[in-house]
Amino acid sequence: MTTTRFAPSPTGLLHLGHAYAALFAANRAGQKGRFLVRLEDIDQTRSRAEYEENIFTDLAWLGLSWEKPVLRQSDHLSYYQSGLDKLHQLEVLYPCFCTRREIQQEISSAGQAPHGPDGPLYPGTCRELNKAERELRLRAGVSHALRLDVQRASSLVNAQLFWNDRIHGHFVANPGIYGDVVLARKDAAIGYHLAVVMDDARQGVSLVTRGVDLLQATHLHRLLIELLQLPVPEWEHHALIVDDHGKRLAKRDDARSLKSMREQGWSAEQLRSKLGFE
Repeated sequence: MTTTRFAPSPTGLLHLGHAYAALFAANRAGQKGRFLVRLEDIDQTRSRAEYEENIFTDLAWLGLSWEKPVLRQSDHLSYYQSGLDKLHQLEVLYPCFCTRREIQQEISSAGQAPHGPDGPLYPGTCRELNKAERELRLRAGVSHALRLDVQRASSLVNAQLFWNDRIHGHFVANPGIYGDVVLARKDAAIGYHLAVVMDDARQGVSLVTRGVDLLQATHLHRLLIELLQLPVPEWEHHALIVDDHGKRLAKRDDARSLKSMREQGWSAEQLRSKLGFE
């Protein structure tokens, strides 16, 4: 039995790209599988109850049904803390006190910095701090994020890691592709990368479906899964729905929201057909 999920953030209105992702996930689950909806609402400064309600309205209008109750990340902060605790025990996390400006300055002064999918990689400034300096800053209450020491984390894995994508094929994991990523911040108890692998594991998601823009992130996710000893799912990264100029759709483009299309007279059948789901 295949279990899939659609995991939007209630920070805006759903658009055509969201509709495609939800329909794709439900389609892959099939009639005998499980299709879940998860609300990724860790960012409480941007999440809104009205957007949450609109998500359910849009999905029901599309003809989708899902298991209840819906998991809300904000209700399970202690669960994510347990993952951070385990990574602390493995000694693969370190506090990063750098501001964004300081990181940019460090990268600029270094000349040609290594690049990842999202741009220049973090240069590892705070990774080099000794224990005494770290403790001094922590006791002083200096704001910080928690980064993954990806080199040390990779050294704890005894074998080469693999993962499979149903569209793009078989991969040897390259966990360092994003460098020492942030896994938690002071203003966000948990970051996307750690939360998504922990949520998928506890919900029994056997097939992770999402846009191809997240394909590279799976290299990192495969390492986190190994470190936390979680079940390894399959992945299927589908194409993105783009606008007339080939640009990825954004929540701020209300004209392309499902709510607006519904108000303009679109039927769910028409929209499903437009997206290739008859």
